[in-house]
Amino acid sequence: MEARFNYYGTATGQEFSKHINSAGRAAEGSGVPSATVHLVLLRVSQINGCGMCTDMHYKDAVHAGEQPERLNLVAAWRDATAFTDAERAALELAEEGTRIADAAGGVSDEVWANAAKHYDEEQLAGLVSTIAVINAYNRMNVITRVPAGSYQPGQW
Repeated sequence: MEARFNYYGTATGQEFSKHINSAGRAAEGSGVPSATVHLVLLRVSQINGCGMCTDMHYKDAVHAGEQPERLNLVAAWRDATAFTDAERAALELAEEGTRIADAAGGVSDEVWANAAKHYDEEQLAGLVSTIAVINAYNRMNVITRVPAGSYQPGQW
């Protein structure tokens, strides 16, 4: 499989990527645990069917010390005992924030309240920002059909 075209090789793609990368870095100082961020990035990428991002975020998480067993259970997090209550709240927020068209009103008050039990306002801002940025990246890669499998940790 080959990408439809090299989006990231265009001036527009490079400029947009530069700005979206900056937006993504803004969330880094929010206080959300790195392990939670990795789980959210992976889950959103799975939901959106972005092979490139699923490959990248799985490999980056393992490289950062995450256990492959936990990563293998992300898609079934509701039925797995491997996640903390805070991680579950973040994953639930990520799912509803990604599948906003599936439910009128987007993220439910219950899901938001559950996340707010585990994360302060800065951390919630970090989670919302992370979810928004990875959704944008997923869409760029899915639209242009960027293939998965060749990513190496730290490549980007």
